[in-house]
Amino acid sequence: MKKCFLVIALFSVFFKTFGQGSIQDRVYEENIQSVRLFPQSSEFSSQMSSPAISLQANTPLLLSFDDIAYDPDMYSVRLIHCDMNWTPSDLKENDYLEQFNEFNITDYNYSIDTRIPYIHYNFVIPRVTKSGNYIVQVYRGREQDKTIITKRFMVFDNSVQVGAKIVPPSQTEFRRKQQQLNINLNYKAREVLDPRTALRVVIRQNQRWDNTIFNLKPTMVREDLKTVSYELFDGSNAFLAGNEFRFVDLRYVRARGNNVAKIQMEEDVVFAETMIEKIRPTAVYSQYLDMNGQYVIFNFERQNHDLEGEYILTTFNLKADGVSETPYIVGSLSNWGTDSDAKMVLDKKTNTYQATLLLKQGWYDYQFAYKTNDGWNMSPIEGDHFETENEYEVLVYFRDVGSRYDELVGYSNLNPNKRRL
Repeated sequence: MKKCFLVIALFSVFFKTFGQGSIQDRVYEENIQSVRLFPQSSEFSSQMSSPAISLQANTPLLLSFDDIAYDPDMYSVRLIHCDMNWTPSDLKENDYLEQFNEFNITDYNYSIDTRIPYIHYNFVIPRVTKSGNYIVQVYRGREQDKTIITKRFMVFDNSVQVGAKIVPPSQTEFRRKQQQLNINLNYKAREVLDPRTALRVVIRQNQRWDNTIFNLKPTMVREDLKTVSYELFDGSNAFLAGNEFRFVDLRYVRARGNNVAKIQMEEDVVFAETMIEKIRPTAVYSQYLDMNGQYVIFNFERQNHDLEGEYILTTFNLKADGVSETPYIVGSLSNWGTDSDAKMVLDKKTNTYQATLLLKQGWYDYQFAYKTNDGWNMSPIEGDHFETENEYEVLVYFRDVGSRYDELVGYSNLNPNKRRL
């Protein structure tokens, strides 16, 4: 009876916190900034990597964030195993963890001589024993209904080999604007009774979740070779190619970085303003350095990027000419447009749309987009070019007969022309 009551209580906390839908990447409090989850490494470029690791990996994931505060708070962490749709699976916590599922964040440090004080926190994600989708939930104290962060990550075992390549789309009218992914799976290492339905493929572009492709139907299954092909001709495996991301260089506070029109240091805050941008749907494609919508915390003026980086109130500017709806700033800097400050406002005096974000010193990629029921529509502002360099991830899920969860049995990251700072 007590056990039954405990289960009901835990589900009550879950639904009160997250509701009945899938769990999203979200920051619940404005004082929590610069939330990142990436493979732990001494190289700063790892900050741009997707939070996806092998079940056998020696390198863990690192959760990093800042709390705009004078004194540290007590934060706790738990891991939630999810199905492929990011709703909690039927696994019990001891099915995927070898230790009690509540961890205290004890690795924190004070910012050093910054105008806006903050506490920087690091937490290494503990090893799990099952592949699949996971949520790292951070909450205040030991009260799970006081959530401050939910962040998604994936753990794969690659028992199904994934081959993927970017090709021109099959539908010729979109050949200059789309990129198609043809996928081949080899499942020799797994016993799969019905590969057409048991293996489910998800594709995402530039680490976004709002425009993922799923429920693809295979075009060919070779049971003698244990292979499945997804080379469709109806456009269901094609993405709009988009354009290279815009960027702002905030690695300096005593000088103007790239695309910074003005920077002003006050006693208690730093202000910056970007150059006035214009829409570019018909502009000629231009290849240049970008990070596919990600950002890195980095500066050239001090040694410790995590603790000595200044927070900068950064105003973005978009010329209103040709803008037909309210634009938003999208990219990891605004949690892909979900942050409340991502919505831009028209300044009639300057005829520009503006939005101000609080950003730590670093390099930031972003684009402008319109909000739709199907996600973000960047095309009317940014344009689409087949030549655009994008990052694609292919995730293959499998639920065995009688199993209680979706395994992530295959993972591939496709980035044919990866460019870094």
